[in-house]
Amino acid sequence: MKRPRRVPASPPALGPAQASRSIQTRRTPTRVVAVTGAASFLGASLIGSLEEDERIGRIVALDVTATPNAGKKTRSYDVDLTQPAAEARVAEILSAERVDTLAHLAFLASPTHATAWAHELESLGTMHVTVAARHAQVRKLVLWSHTWLYGAHPSNPNFLTEKHPLRAPLTEPYFADKIEAEDQARKLNERSPGAIVTILRAAPILGPNVRNAFTRYLAHRFVPTAMGFDPLVQFLHEVDAIAALHLAVVRDARGTFNIVGDGVLPLSTVIKLAGRVAVPIPHPLTELVGAAGWAVQLVAAPASFAKYLRFLCVADGQKAREAMGFRPAYTSREAVLDFVSAQRLRDVRLLSENRA
Repeated sequence: MKRPRRVPASPPALGPAQASRSIQTRRTPTRVVAVTGAASFLGASLIGSLEEDERIGRIVALDVTATPNAGKKTRSYDVDLTQPAAEARVAEILSAERVDTLAHLAFLASPTHATAWAHELESLGTMHVTVAARHAQVRKLVLWSHTWLYGAHPSNPNFLTEKHPLRAPLTEPYFADKIEAEDQARKLNERSPGAIVTILRAAPILGPNVRNAFTRYLAHRFVPTAMGFDPLVQFLHEVDAIAALHLAVVRDARGTFNIVGDGVLPLSTVIKLAGRVAVPIPHPLTELVGAAGWAVQLVAAPASFAKYLRFLCVADGQKAREAMGFRPAYTSREAVLDFVSAQRLRDVRLLSENRA
């Protein structure tokens, strides 16, 4: 007797939403993301975050040192952006890896006395990266920048928007190099109109693990202030900084965005929360004292930063909320308190020094 022929069971019917997701999954190409400055705090943290994102198929880490959070998705390349051959080297890697999105994070978190090297890294290095991205036809560039580039001026409004000009002093290399880097990113947009360029101007980052100009400022028991001035300041928690970068990588948002924490604080309040002692200096002498202290490496920043002790430089984050969907999880005050908790442990040698 013949056995009845078995008819394969039909797959369960998909609802409209499930069918849409299934088609999208089949059609969406695997994303490949490259990260410069991959060994920095921001670079390594972003890579760690992208390793957990199912939308990212491969990560390309570019730096001169090993990437701390490199996982199964990450391929690391030894690239020195200060070298003349960097442009060709980066273009070759981006093309070979078929990179879709490039996050350019190879920037210094603090001023340095090695200004010539810093210029080669940030200004010329960004030129190498953007030209390489154009040759490799990278679809999107995400560039990390700073709200301090707006400059501290008595005429500043309470909140600076992305439409305000960048008025940080160009005589200060730390600012000039970053402004030039932004210009290089905009040139990529002009020469490759189809490319998406996203510039994130971040407030000073605070948290348990970062080290930058402001954490160095608060690392000492006695901190200088400008007598008679108490400007409002704002911060971005390190967790929110990583979240904003991740968001910019996975979502397409053209343009420049201020990335800031909610709320502002008087500088005097920040100093008190940190358990430090303010040392008021007559403001005509602040730049002179700053220059002398910087020359002998006793202060965290050059004399040009003295204006940030007198005038506010606070940015409006509304555009990032509306266009990117970025909403900080921490306020400026909470960022300060998290930094302070870790710093107190460092003060008594119970926690190792943080890294940039």
